Amino acid sequence: MWDKLLMAYRSIRERKARSILTVLGIAVGIAAIVSLMSVGYGMEEAITGELAGMADIIQVMPGKLTGMSYVETGGFTDRDVKDLQRISGIKDVSAMTYDSVEVEYRNEKKTTFVLGGDTKDLERIYAEPVGLKEGRWLRENDYKGCVIGDYVANDFFDEVIHVNDKLFLNGEKFVVIGVFEKGNMMYADVDRNIFLTLRAAKEVLQTDEIKYVMVRVYDIDEAEEIAEEIEKVINDNHGLDDFATAMTVGSMLDQIGDIFNIIRGVLVGIAAIALIVASIGIMNTMLMSVMERTHEIGVMKAIGAKSSDVLTLFLFESSIVSLVGGVAGCLLGWGVAIALSSAASMMLPGMELAASVKPGVLLGGIAVAMIVGTLSGFYPARKASRMSPVEAVRYS
Repeated sequence: MWDKLLMAYRSIRERKARSILTVLGIAVGIAAIVSLMSVGYGMEEAITGELAGMADIIQVMPGKLTGMSYVETGGFTDRDVKDLQRISGIKDVSAMTYDSVEVEYRNEKKTTFVLGGDTKDLERIYAEPVGLKEGRWLRENDYKGCVIGDYVANDFFDEVIHVNDKLFLNGEKFVVIGVFEKGNMMYADVDRNIFLTLRAAKEVLQTDEIKYVMVRVYDIDEAEEIAEEIEKVINDNHGLDDFATAMTVGSMLDQIGDIFNIIRGVLVGIAAIALIVASIGIMNTMLMSVMERTHEIGVMKAIGAKSSDVLTLFLFESSIVSLVGGVAGCLLGWGVAIALSSAASMMLPGMELAASVKPGVLLGGIAVAMIVGTLSGFYPARKASRMSPVEAVRYS
């Protein structure tokens, strides 16, 4: 066996240029898989890490969430909020509302979204993780005050908006008391929103309708059970089976996991194309090697080598090339994943995105390379093993 490995190694060395190109083909395919998978895992961990801090929160929305689609059914009422406050295990209930609004600033008019709710809850959900670069956060008595997102402040109008500047929301005058930092990937929507107290938002939007309820529980282990009870209470109030959807962080994480599984599947599918090209390269290289060494194969068989010996020799060659390509691809993919994560972190301020290079991905990459290489080399190896020694010796 060792003599066959040595012969395979020598054969690869004799054809350096061709072998290097074949190794590169495999390495590129494996690097694509490793880097994309690692960046995907890193993004998933970054998002789940952000959500983990809100494990005691249940988001309640009017409508039914099915897979990736959401159908809104209407708004909640004050009765819904009061009934939720009576459910055992709930710490507090916060009602929120939102809608589009016309914003006027120095005679320039645009449309964006207003979000109003309990100021302490809004602070916990948005202000604390994103941060303010100017001014302060809302208080319940800031009836005519507002906090605006980074995009609204800097890019929405021709002139930049600062603290103490005045805006008109649907014709009503408000004073800017705070400006958000630029939101990261998890809080990108903050950039284009204007935040008000719930009372002010209801007046500006001219509605008593509640479009979103945030519930906090005492025990996160009971969150799923409480979410089911929340849906039942609201559905009973409105006489519909699917009037409300209560989402825990756990269910959100499950959905995020499903989304990332789909994304990873698509990315791996794309990377697999590179591996298919590499496998064709291996087969072509091995076929050329068989053709060039036809006379050598004939001599080997004439002096006693079995067909199985020839088959093993050529399979060793393709396996060695694949192994080297797989290891090189894993190392290259690791480096590319780190570079991509660093670039993404620079483009997404506030989001610490680190590539998650899992041992299973690296081992899987090498295993895939070996499997692809062995399968691609089997046909040429089989062809070589079936050669007639008499005809092979005559070949020149």
